[in-house]
Amino acid sequence: MVVQRPLRRALALATALVVGPIALSGCTQVVDAFNAFQAQSSGNQSVVVPSAAPQVAASSMPFDSQFTYDGSVTLSSEVADGLEVRLDVWAVNPKRTMEWTSANEKQFGFAVNVYDHRVDEKAVLAQKRRVYLSSVSITSQTAQTGGQVSSPFQFSADPRTLVPSDTQRSDRGLLLNSFQGGLLVPTTSIRQLPNDTYGITLEFALNVAVEGAANTDTSFSQQTVYQYLPIAISTNETQAAPQSTTTDSTGRAPGWGQTGGQG
Repeated sequence: MVVQRPLRRALALATALVVGPIALSGCTQVVDAFNAFQAQSSGNQSVVVPSAAPQVAASSMPFDSQFTYDGSVTLSSEVADGLEVRLDVWAVNPKRTMEWTSANEKQFGFAVNVYDHRVDEKAVLAQKRRVYLSSVSITSQTAQTGGQVSSPFQFSADPRTLVPSDTQRSDRGLLLNSFQGGLLVPTTSIRQLPNDTYGITLEFALNVAVEGAANTDTSFSQQTVYQYLPIAISTNETQAAPQSTTTDSTGRAPGWGQTGGQG
């Protein structure tokens, strides 16, 4: 769904969150919570809001998280008819997401790619609608048993600074649908969280330039794609395994450096 007006912050929700703990169960509640806190963006941009993701049964964990259940997740947004921006996120260390606690370092990797389903995957670039990524940012919101809400993790970068220098880019950003692939961040870290944290939701904001017609430079439009990733945090500290000194166990893109988030 594309909405033309930016989402506004709702102070009333902040008050409600401080009153008592809230278990956000399912994508709808997570999206509603972040929508209330979403900063107002430029009126010239459209906003792509993700559709509901598969949910985990409420009885399986205190904070519903498909990522925690599977160890990885794929989040998809349609930025034009048949044109998909895909965000993949996976656990790096500990790989067992049930061992993600408030005290230990929690490493994950993510990738952003684009697929034009109107043409064959092996079609030349001139036949595809190009998508450029100019910035990627991640903010966070905790769920705590004491009722407080904090934002302990933040990440913000120009994707052109995170990839090898020979990747295709322009003043619009990093080209996502080139033969070299899109954006890959092998490792970033969520560090210590408040002791009573039982869940954290990450909000990904991707600023993209989308080509309306293939090989037509005058047809680009700006969009902001938002995706929401709930992550359950174990409250049993005895489950936390000793951390390995290895920072990148994905086996992807040798030579690409580690990117540290703040948290």
